[in-house]
Amino acid sequence: MASRKDVAQLAGVSVAVVSYVLNGKTNVKEETRERVLAAMQELKYEPNLLARSLKTRRTQQLAVFVNYLGNPFEAGILLRLETAARQEGYLVFFQTYTQDIEQPLISALRGRVDGIILLGQQLEYETYKRLEALEVPVMSVTQSLKLQEWGIPYIDLDWVKQYREAIIHLKNQGHTRIAYMTDTASGGYHLHRLQAFQEAAQLEGLVLPEQLILDGGGRVESATVVFQDYVQRSGSNLPMSAIICSNDLMAAAVLEVCKTNNVTVPGQLAIMGSEDILMTEHTEPKLTVIHYPRERLGTLAMDMMKQLLLKLPVNSYTVEGHLLPRGTA
Repeated sequence: MASRKDVAQLAGVSVAVVSYVLNGKTNVKEETRERVLAAMQELKYEPNLLARSLKTRRTQQLAVFVNYLGNPFEAGILLRLETAARQEGYLVFFQTYTQDIEQPLISALRGRVDGIILLGQQLEYETYKRLEALEVPVMSVTQSLKLQEWGIPYIDLDWVKQYREAIIHLKNQGHTRIAYMTDTASGGYHLHRLQAFQEAAQLEGLVLPEQLILDGGGRVESATVVFQDYVQRSGSNLPMSAIICSNDLMAAAVLEVCKTNNVTVPGQLAIMGSEDILMTEHTEPKLTVIHYPRERLGTLAMDMMKQLLLKLPVNSYTVEGHLLPRGTA
């Protein structure tokens, strides 16, 4: 059976260079990489991944927990994470997360991943401590009060700042009754964004009665049902003149309900989303959104995970998004 040393000799490189190629490192010239790969093929060399993981205590695998792969926002971040991880020699696999499978899921992952990246979830405190004892670092793309309290590192937008910018934009158009649609059952980033919106509204001196907070369930189907019922109960006198949704799927649903019920947009109701997924450019009219820089977040998240794996200190931080005014607000 061929060894890594045999591959190095045939390719005319060092054993270290063979390791760089196997780990997907980008510091190897393409010509050299091709020689190494050709030598591996000629010698029918297969790396012993199990032996390597036992020796290094690393699997070169990361897990990403997602809420709903039907949401292009999460799928877009996952795609960027996968690309960034592959460039660093890591494989990424994903798992839809629900709280009822948390403990079986963590048990199943034991010894199989080097780190876990959350997309909007919040694990039980005992689970974080268990993972800490197993030396499996956890970080989050999106934030919550509990993550901050427990010291779990995260990357996200400064949502108070982003929503304040959105509210000012709407106020400049004469809107003072601004509603917000969220997903109260998720317990994840939707609730954090709701809290940020409430703080931004208070800073801008807006009154936010309970009837202006809608629970759209986070998805197109549920938001459509909720807002259709809301419009039917309100008749022609909607209690708001604008609405911001914590994700773009619900914003698209609100827009479709308005069109079905002859509610003019943005005349009777201005609509705004929070993520800038691709579909927002293809609605009629195009949805006004907050741009969420998913590509940058994916790269930064992998950088943070690398620091955690090296046991280096890391700090949570926020990045800049920006408002994209379009046809709905």
